[in-house]
Amino acid sequence: MMDVNKILSADFLDILFDGRNKEYGAYELRKSYNKRLTVAIAAMMAIAVLIFVGSVISKEAAKNRKAQAEVKDVELEAVKEQPKDQPPPPPPPPKAPEPPKVEIAKFTPPKIVPDEEVKEDEKPPEIEKLEEAKIGTINQEGTKDDGIVAPPVESQGTGDVVAPKAVEEDYDKVFTKVENPAEFPGGPDAWRRFLERNLQYPEAAQESGTQGVVRVQFIVDKEGNISEVQALNDPGDGLAEEAVRIIKKGPKWTPAEQNGRKVIYRHIQAITFRLE
Repeated sequence: MMDVNKILSADFLDILFDGRNKEYGAYELRKSYNKRLTVAIAAMMAIAVLIFVGSVISKEAAKNRKAQAEVKDVELEAVKEQPKDQPPPPPPPPKAPEPPKVEIAKFTPPKIVPDEEVKEDEKPPEIEKLEEAKIGTINQEGTKDDGIVAPPVESQGTGDVVAPKAVEEDYDKVFTKVENPAEFPGGPDAWRRFLERNLQYPEAAQESGTQGVVRVQFIVDKEGNISEVQALNDPGDGLAEEAVRIIKKGPKWTPAEQNGRKVIYRHIQAITFRLE
């Protein structure tokens, strides 16, 4: 039994295990329970604080990344109209018939020789044949020469000189190539400043490191209003949506001009998203 004086100052565990085998293990476990519980709680709190500080630092680093945009105009190539199906060429005209041969009598200059020396082909033609045939250097059978030649027919014009009709330009159509393209008010420098102030780099693209160029097509009417805004490509993670949003949010553009007149213009604007 424990002494009475020791009971007043003894610990509860000493009283509980008085006279028992304290080295069995239960006494030591209960004795160090509070200490082990304190160490476990402190370790868990330290791990939680480290996780919280790490997440805050990563978010701040992502927010401090700079989103930059570059401006580049894209000109549309002139669309070549496909040639329409041409009709087959007409067949060649029939070959003109050869003109009929005209009877020709060979002219033989007079020469006095004995009759026996005169060759058959050198005998002068009869007078009747000379009247109905042409005189030439050979004898040729054919039709009789009537001696009538039709005069050439000359086509007579009206005498009036007509100037070619000028092709009138349709200034209400949508142009893709003009003398002065549409542009952001203030020029490229003002457009770059507008992007730097208003462009919001999508958070998903920042976290995944997505970058790229988005080509946006839209219409600028004669008053400079923007319409039909659409992205022609999409690098992903919201970059195309942000490029379309920034074009729609902007002010009126300076209209395009053709031959000194304001016209409707289809424009393509390239916006480059880049992380630094």
